[in-house]
Amino acid sequence: MEAKDSLFYRNFTMVARGKVVDLSKPRVMGVLNVTPDSFFDGGRYTFDDRIFMQLERMASEGADIIDIGGYSSRPGALEVSVKEELQRVLKGIIIARKNFGDVLVSVDTFRAEVARIAIAEGADIINDISAGELDQNMFQLVAELKVPYIAMHMRGKPENMMKNTKYENLVMEILQYFKDKVVTLREMGVSDVILDPGFGFSKTLEQNYKLLKELCYFKVMKLPLLVGLSRKSMIYKTLNTDPENALNGTTALHMYALCQGANILRVHDVKEAVEVINLYNLLNH
Repeated sequence: MEAKDSLFYRNFTMVARGKVVDLSKPRVMGVLNVTPDSFFDGGRYTFDDRIFMQLERMASEGADIIDIGGYSSRPGALEVSVKEELQRVLKGIIIARKNFGDVLVSVDTFRAEVARIAIAEGADIINDISAGELDQNMFQLVAELKVPYIAMHMRGKPENMMKNTKYENLVMEILQYFKDKVVTLREMGVSDVILDPGFGFSKTLEQNYKLLKELCYFKVMKLPLLVGLSRKSMIYKTLNTDPENALNGTTALHMYALCQGANILRVHDVKEAVEVINLYNLLNH
């Protein structure tokens, strides 16, 4: 039998809710933004019945993880109070836990206080767009709770991140950023770390495509990779359209990302992402 390239066939796992989750085959993370101002679905899921319906849809379509966020991270997004963010995310987490127990729930927050309460209310994973940069207590919390942690690359805050796009070597600088983060997390006893290169965060359109083309280099970290490309401006601006009409472009880039080694696709459209993964798995069987 021909040997498989070890770069792309590592046995990735994480432990969530007391169970070992295999990430060696690609997984889908469905996005649920319980915010009024997210770039694509802002304002759609602020009422309980709509939250339930979207959770039901994503679960039935095959989402492995549902990522619930109450603080918009779109470029230029304004700050939200801890109280408001908690009210938003807890509503989604409680509905998810009560009705869709088989699906893992991640909380999309960079605040340790929000993360702690969210985990106590039933979230399984912390998804931090700042990789601990915006809250010095986050790493200690993750080490204490022993939950999977998604660390994303971003410079600054959502409101000013697009002023921080100058790199000498984009990929090498992001790799060094992750290396430093992972060393610290490992020293603190954190076992399950997932890396997100942060498409659209502190990166120009051209830089986003360079990052995607060189995504395979991140496998040197020997950690699962999450990719968030869904309906982003790097797609709809390139195609001269808008987020509503960016699904076809999203699907095309999802297949490319999988071929470059992505382990988790973070998406607005679960059904289409699952179909891409099914076809990818057939091609790599």
